[in-house]
Amino acid sequence: MTTCPDATRAARRDNLYARARIIQQIRAFFIARAYLEVETPHRVPCNAPEEYIEPVPSAGAFLHTSPELCMKRLLAAGYPKLFQLCRCWRHAERGTRHLPEFTMLEWYASYSDYLDLMHTCEELLCHLIPTGVLSWQEHTISLKPPFERIPLAQAFTRFAPMALEDTIAADCFEEVYTEHVEPKLGIAAPVFIYDYPTSMAALARTRADAPHLAERFELYIGGMELANGFTELTDVQEQRQRFNAALENIHPSDPQSLMPEAFLAELEQMPPSAGIALGVDRLVMLLTNATEIDAVVAFTPEEL
Repeated sequence: MTTCPDATRAARRDNLYARARIIQQIRAFFIARAYLEVETPHRVPCNAPEEYIEPVPSAGAFLHTSPELCMKRLLAAGYPKLFQLCRCWRHAERGTRHLPEFTMLEWYASYSDYLDLMHTCEELLCHLIPTGVLSWQEHTISLKPPFERIPLAQAFTRFAPMALEDTIAADCFEEVYTEHVEPKLGIAAPVFIYDYPTSMAALARTRADAPHLAERFELYIGGMELANGFTELTDVQEQRQRFNAALENIHPSDPQSLMPEAFLAELEQMPPSAGIALGVDRLVMLLTNATEIDAVVAFTPEEL
């Protein structure tokens, strides 16, 4: 006797068909712009040291939290424009918008900066939603470019009960940002939040005219973070110092506290570049009007 498919997974059918079309459209977008699609190893000796991202061990190595380091090494080898759609893993990330195993879109371009990335984000979203209007939950979101750009400090002034510098001093940035700022971002139209403190941008170049700020931004739509991009830091000494600063907050006995020496050895060969990571599962949520990330994947961790 044949058993019926699980009703929950069967209910995702329309979203999974939409997901497949969205991924095909993403590929077409980048291929038409002369980006090379690449596949880099998912299992790596170590990831970039980041205080708040915990990698998943894999038989003496780690599953990558992002393909970032390998893709930058390809930039250093002379590949000018790259993109990748791949699975990434981060330990203990689970919620209505988080999965411990998720799909990431990353793209990188030589002789580019974070302002160029913002423009490409606008083009990509207009390509995926040619009507220029996104209906998500109770929001009607206009995708007409250019998207609004708000410095992070200004976002706190506008939406939070504390100034940005006060939350950093009180060590409550994440709590205040998550509760008061993020839910207000990108409700009527997408918004780029930019000018993050250098301490919040471990791999981003600092602004020449304001060295306490990094050339980093995040893209928000419907109160949800969709992408994180920046102009790449190419100074090897400064990058090592930032990695060491991150490692100071990671217990030395933890096997993830390793320095990515192969990446650092090739970093000085990388031309001025910019790169970005965009959450594909969240993008599919927005384009299918889904309230939870579970509705846009074939299996959740709990169903395995």
